[in-house]
Amino acid sequence: MNSEKPEVSNAPIDHLRFHRPHAHLNTTFGNDAFALRAEAFARFFGTPLFLGAQTLIVAVWIGLNVWGVTQFDVYPFILLNLAFSLQAAYAAPLILLAQTRQAARDKAQADADAQHREALALANTERQAEAAKNSAQLLALLEQNTRLTEMTKTLTERIEGLTSELHAHVCQN
Repeated sequence: MNSEKPEVSNAPIDHLRFHRPHAHLNTTFGNDAFALRAEAFARFFGTPLFLGAQTLIVAVWIGLNVWGVTQFDVYPFILLNLAFSLQAAYAAPLILLAQTRQAARDKAQADADAQHREALALANTERQAEAAKNSAQLLALLEQNTRLTEMTKTLTERIEGLTSELHAHVCQN
């Protein structure tokens, strides 16, 4: 029987070891200053603050031109239309780029999670095999113990019988 105990490592487990190869995907547009500002700008597009501010600016723009306070962009609001077109021309590619990179990050995250689940399954299988081996060893030990107990009982009965015979023989003489 093998009495060696497996060595247990006290080193901390790196729970992110499957995610580290995908760390370069953490930021959407890269790591330089322009990329960080572009990502912040793309994230800002969908916020209530942006929508409220844009609505307020458009309302003030139209109000100033309709009520005659100023005449820089009169009724068909060509300049306002140009501003919206310019905003859309920059916003759409930024948003599409952000979605594409987010999809890449999601896929990398899913791959890393799958690798982690596979490693857990493998470790679980190894633990189950070790538990089965230990159970088999325990059953063998129990069987051996049962045989030894039966032998001890048989020997004890035999010794008691011989002791009784010897005692009877000594008492007769």
